[in-house]
Amino acid sequence: MILTVTPNPSLDRTYELPSLDRGRVLRAAGDRIDPGGKGVNVSRAAAAAGVPTTAVLPLGGAPGVLLAELLGGQGVNVTAVSIVGRTRSNISLAEPDGTLTKINATGPKLSPQESDLLLDTVRTSRADASWIAGCGSLPGGLAPDWYADLVAAARTAGVRVALDASGPALRAALPTGPDVIKPDASGLAASVGRPVSTLGEAVRAAQELHALGAGAVLASLGRDGLLLVGDQGVCHGTTEPAGAARGTAGAGDAALAGFLIAGGDGPGALRSALAHGAAAGRLPGSVMPAPSDLRPDQVRLTRDLLLDLPLTDPGTP
Repeated sequence: MILTVTPNPSLDRTYELPSLDRGRVLRAAGDRIDPGGKGVNVSRAAAAAGVPTTAVLPLGGAPGVLLAELLGGQGVNVTAVSIVGRTRSNISLAEPDGTLTKINATGPKLSPQESDLLLDTVRTSRADASWIAGCGSLPGGLAPDWYADLVAAARTAGVRVALDASGPALRAALPTGPDVIKPDASGLAASVGRPVSTLGEAVRAAQELHALGAGAVLASLGRDGLLLVGDQGVCHGTTEPAGAARGTAGAGDAALAGFLIAGGDGPGALRSALAHGAAAGRLPGSVMPAPSDLRPDQVRLTRDLLLDLPLTDPGTP
């Protein structure tokens, strides 16, 4: 079972637009509403693959009720932590060429009691978990070391833990030894304090984070694929074009789910991550892929890296 923790979940409404023209009345070609948040998407992808999953979420107000209902309809077990604040709602504007414009609300501020209850709920829900995935931004009221406490609690219980966080929250958690972290190029750059503009620079940054405590670094490089750095060395993977990309909403979360579903270690898990991420990019909104959507034959892995390869989407500190 994969247990996910999303401290700042959301309802995500996506509008598909012929083009995004500022200052005009626009007619959407399609729209949908999905449960949102990085850990929420990991649970949705796991459920779509037939893997049992529980999402621990702080939920409040009518949006929180709807979010739980939508997740239940997708086969995700929800363990809700009731909060006074109102769960946030986000908007995504998707254009035909795959360009995605996102408007993310800040979200509610959690009280000290709600923060402690959220962590305690994870502790009491982890019994059957093979992985705990802590994902996404921390809402107001949660200290930067909240994820560090989560990782320490998981490690004490002998449960493997994946972390998709950035900034001070990621840096604070590294000494506690998360089994997997999933930064993007900007996250790598922010963590090491220098630009990451080539594949070689991404490798060196990931190796530094590995040395600081991360068991493995699964770095998302956007259109340049995924990079895996850990005790087994370095491996880079890409996917061949396989249909028009409809956007990137949730693709990185689907990739993390695919990595964990396949065991969370080594090239086989990297192949699964790439297949899941690419499939999510071909689906509308933040729909998570089912096994029939995957095209693992389109994945290419190599340990013979082109270190001077410029990144399409470089990261800056």
